[in-house]
Amino acid sequence: MTIAFVFPGQGSQSIGMLSDIAEHEPVVTETFAEASAVLGYDLWELVQNGPEDKLNQTEITQPALLVSGVAIWRLWKSYNGEVPDVLAGHSLGEYTALVCSEAIEFNDAVALVRDRGKYMQQAVPKGTGAMAAILGLEGIRVTELCEQAKDIGTVSAANFNSNEQTVIAGEIDAVNYTMDLAKQAGAKRAILLPVSVPSHCALMTPAAESLAQRLMSLTINNAKIPVIQNVDALAHSDANEIMPLLIKQLHQPVYWVDTVNKICEQGCTRIIESGPGKVLSGLIKRINRDIDVVSMHSYGVLESELIKVEQ
Repeated sequence: MTIAFVFPGQGSQSIGMLSDIAEHEPVVTETFAEASAVLGYDLWELVQNGPEDKLNQTEITQPALLVSGVAIWRLWKSYNGEVPDVLAGHSLGEYTALVCSEAIEFNDAVALVRDRGKYMQQAVPKGTGAMAAILGLEGIRVTELCEQAKDIGTVSAANFNSNEQTVIAGEIDAVNYTMDLAKQAGAKRAILLPVSVPSHCALMTPAAESLAQRLMSLTINNAKIPVIQNVDALAHSDANEIMPLLIKQLHQPVYWVDTVNKICEQGCTRIIESGPGKVLSGLIKRINRDIDVVSMHSYGVLESELIKVEQ
């Protein structure tokens, strides 16, 4: 069997995540302790007990999700789980994939995504940006509607999540206008998302410039497992290719549909979601019903997968 690992982005976090796995497997709390030493606060305590509004601050959400994905990956490796042929992550999850591919050192990545969150928050004044999910329209149609709204303000397709789910991002008035256009065009739903930062659109250009400077101080290695990156949905192992795509990722769309299709083209028959929640598993099943998908977000699921590994 050929497998791929994928790692979730913001929106998969929740208070108490991975607690049942941590009760049985100390690698979870050990991985969080490593990250806490880098961050200067107890990340595991915050993830388990909140407050929720603090966990949802992007500079905290990003390290929390990265550490969660890496913890499950380490657990998988400790049981000699099959080495994937390819890795991928949705938005922030791409950084988790790069850690697991050994392109970026864990401690470096924890500090990097914290700073990435700060740059994103600083790029747009609070309350001026927004994101919304458009359901029931093809991505190309949503892109056309964003173009119609450009006189209102900045708005564009940010995440091509499935064939009938596209997230838009931009200035709040332009996002609201595009939502109205989408409803008129026959969208099943247009939902404003509870986020503080309009990711993957032109408003993130200042954040991308700050990130570019930050990456200059970081060592990026060649990936030991190829990582399909969000911006071009192609597999990359060369460190010289990885860095510029991380910068572009902040202000360009996440091509998740193309990413999943690329995973399937690589011959993968099974995709494992490593991290809290089941967001990516749900999207993957909408993109390709034939692919075998499992989300290792709870101990029950994880245990059954590890038993298969031991057999």
